[in-house]
Parts: sequence; structure tokens; C-alpha cells
Amino acid sequence: MSVLMALVKPEPNVRPRLALAVLAGVLASGSAIGLLATSAWLITTAAAQPPVLTLLVAIVAVRAFGVGRGVFRYVERLAAHDAAYRVLGATRSRVTGRLEELAPAGLGPMRSGDLLARLLLDVDAVLDLWLRVVLPLLVASVTALATVGLLAVLLPAAGAAVAVAVALACTLVPWLTAYSARRAEAAIAGDRGEVAANATETLLTAADVVAFNATDAVLAAFGEADARLAAAERRSAWSAGLGNALLVLCVGGASVAGLVLGSGADISGPVFAVLVLTPLALADALGGIPATAQVAMRVKASLQRVQDLLSAPTPVHEPATPHELPAGRDLVISHLTAGYDNHPVLRDVGLTVAAGSRVVVTGPSGSGKSTLAAVLLRFLEPTSGQVALGGVSLTDLNGDDVRSVIGLLTQESHVFDTSIRENLLLAKPGASDLMLWRALYRARLGEFVYGLPEGLSTMVGEHGARLSGGERQRLAFARLLLADHDVLVLDEPTEHLDEETAQVLLADLFAAAGHRTVVLLTHRPELAPHTTQPALVLP
Repeated sequence: MSVLMALVKPEPNVRPRLALAVLAGVLASGSAIGLLATSAWLITTAAAQPPVLTLLVAIVAVRAFGVGRGVFRYVERLAAHDAAYRVLGATRSRVTGRLEELAPAGLGPMRSGDLLARLLLDVDAVLDLWLRVVLPLLVASVTALATVGLLAVLLPAAGAAVAVAVALACTLVPWLTAYSARRAEAAIAGDRGEVAANATETLLTAADVVAFNATDAVLAAFGEADARLAAAERRSAWSAGLGNALLVLCVGGASVAGLVLGSGADISGPVFAVLVLTPLALADALGGIPATAQVAMRVKASLQRVQDLLSAPTPVHEPATPHELPAGRDLVISHLTAGYDNHPVLRDVGLTVAAGSRVVVTGPSGSGKSTLAAVLLRFLEPTSGQVALGGVSLTDLNGDDVRSVIGLLTQESHVFDTSIRENLLLAKPGASDLMLWRALYRARLGEFVYGLPEGLSTMVGEHGARLSGGERQRLAFARLLLADHDVLVLDEPTEHLDEETAQVLLADLFAAAGHRTVVLLTHRPELAPHTTQPALVLP
């Protein structure tokens, strides 16, 4: 757990807020116990009808404890949530930054839905860690010790009995709760990620699923994952019930012990009432202990998934002292070997791409075309060999500098659910409408957009649903042109298009590229313009 705690270690500016939350929590719980103890003394004393002046201090104390409980609880919640959300923000920023370093080659077999669950649901365990584990445990411990001390002053035997009950409530009860919930809580995080992954993939492929009449099979798989999650949550709820029942026994036992020990002691009636009733107030202070143990198991499982993501090996290591971008734009690939998880996909590949040329790299699916694109974009480190840009190895250049020169268009270039203008501005924020229209016309999409009622403000729909496949690719290519890269890598840009549309699109892409270098990666070289022949055939 220490490694996981280091993952969410609060910044120095957050620690005072956490200390304030603990202090306010102790005062709130102490006010609740003081309210019950003072009320017990006041009621039993008032029954003897003493002078009113005898009761004034207790009456004021009851009012003070009643008001203070609400005020201190509010301060506790405010300070605790402020601190916890600050820690959550820092953790989520760290995870997001790590995802940027890992994507796309370093994410391995992780499914998109599962990644989303780690970024949102699992990282949210930071809140549970501080709000439902650490802070409640500290508040309960301090309050319980203070209560034991108070009762020990009134009657040492009663204080010892309550101390035993508190010890059981703080050790045995959470241990039994955690033990019974261990497997369920560990399974919940993984099952939740599985459900999220299935739901995401089902939504993304809904049209294909319906078209191939595979709805029943997909829903059955989703139902099985959901059933596993529901079963784990039921086991977790059973453990929570067990913990709460054991806590009631401990608190009730402490009250009974006060009753038995106080009845045989030489004490006044008001003190006797305090000994019997005060332990019941511990239910408020210790009530979160069983849930704390249970949540701790879930938090551990969730944060372990986050830690696994953060500790994933980095696919690309930036140079300590990056070389400046060279003036030349020639690409020279020499004896290149690259792959994933020590399994080479490309082996001893060599190719020279002159600046401004058109080069076609072909090969069947799985031959390493996308791997080559990842190496060229500095998404993946070569196992051996090198790729040189203008005579400088890519490994000696900063990754962002490389990607400012080399741009990528894939078969799955993402179109965001916003307007055509906003999709284009991703490539060049602040670009004028004139620049956007120029890019659209060069991608042979200008007339189509101009004919739309809302022009650049036209919403494209989720994943570009309001556009055809060819129009989506042209929009993505216009965005690539707007970014003004010198080298364009086209990775299967016509994969989902019919042959006629694919040929027209490739011809337009090659023409629009102008003076830029174009590297086309495809398993259908016959679709490329006839003036371009395959320069490299991957096995």
C-alpha cells in the first residue's frame, strides 16, 4: 500500500487542508459525543429538580455541542473535499500525461474502454482513499481515544471495557470486513473495466453488429461481464452488512459493560447515565470503520490498475540533449528492426526517400507497415538500425520536433463530433477561415463544404457520421495539409473505400501534397497513381 500511497501523495500546499479536515472532523465527532454525554448528565440531574443555576452550564454546553457539530462537520467536508479534489486533479494530470507518453505504441493490448475506466473510474479512487479511508480512520482513532480517556476518568473499569470494544472495532471488525470482501473488491475494479470496454466497443461497432446479425452474441458477452460485476458488488454489500453488524455489537457491548460496571460502583446517577449512554455515541465516530476497510480493498485494486498504467515501459525515450532540426528533409532508413514486446515486426529494412518524392511501401496486413509509420513518427523506438532525417537520426531529435515535420494520415483518422471548422483548427489553432478554405479546396472538399447550408459551421456528427468515408478522409487530409508538414505518411488511407473512390482519393492526395514528400503505406499498391511504383515490399 505504501507504493500506492506514494502515487497519490499530497502536494505541500494540500497538507494544511488535510490537517484542517482532520481537526474539524475530530471536533465534529467530539461534539456529537459531548452532546450525548452532556445531555445524559443534564436529563438525570434535572430529574432531581436542582436549582436552575446548577443546570445552566450543561444547557449552554448542549447548545454549543449541537451547533458545533454541524459547523465543524461542514468545515470538515469543505476542507476534505477541497484537498481530495486537488490530489485527484494532480493524479489525473499525471495519468493523462503518462497516456500521452505511451500512446499509441506503449498501450499494448489495453482496450479503449478499459483505458477510459482507468482514467476516470479508477483514478477517482483517490477521492475514496482520502475521503473514505484515511481521514475517517484518523478522525475515528483520535475521537475514540478521547472518549476512552473521558470514561476512564469517571470509572477506570468502564474506560477499560470501552477501550476493549474500541480496539475490537478498530482491528478485528475491519480485518473481518476486509477479509470477507477482499476477492469481491479486487474483482470489482477489473470487472468494471471489462464492462466499460464491452460497452465502448459495442457502441462503436453497433452498425456492423446489426448488419451481421451478431446482436445476440454481443449482448450476451456484455451481459456476462455485467453479471460478474453485479455478483462482485453483491458480495461486497454482504461484507459491508457483516461489518456494520459487528460494529453494533461492539458499541452495544461497551454500553452494556458501562451498565454492569456502573451499577456496582459508588457513583452518582448522572455519572452512571454518562457511562451507559456515552459509548452509544461511538457509533457515529466508529460507524465508518467497516466501510473504510472495505473501501480500502477497492481503492487498492483500482490504484494498482492505475499504477500498472503508469509503470508501463515507455516506447520512446527522448534524448537528454536533442539535436536541432536539420535543414534537409531526406529520409534514410538503414537496417531498421522494430517491433513490440521484443517481437520484431520489421527486420533489416532499408529505404531512401528523397525530399519531395512519392514513395509506396507495400505488403500484406501484419507485415509492419503501421510499425514503420510509428517509427517514422517517433511513436516507437527502433530495436536496431536507424531512420535519419536530413542526416540526423530520429532518436537524436525531440519527438515533437519530428512530428512537426512528419505528419500522419491513417485509415482511422479521428473526426470529432463538432463543426468542420473546429476539426480543422485542431491542426492550426488561430488559423483564418481563408486558410481553412484553402486546405479544404486542396483536399478536393471545398466545393462540398461550400454547398452546405452552414459551411464551415456544419456539424459532422459523432465520428463524422454525417460524412461519407471518402469525405471523412478528405477532411482529415485537409487538417494534415493545414498543419504544414514537410513529410506526409499515409497509412492505408483508403482501407474502407471502394476501388474507384480509393483511386480518385489517392490521386487527389498526391496532387494536393505539392512539394511535400509522400510515403504511402498500403497493401493495395495498384490503387496508387501509375507514375508511382512500389519502392519497398515488406514480406
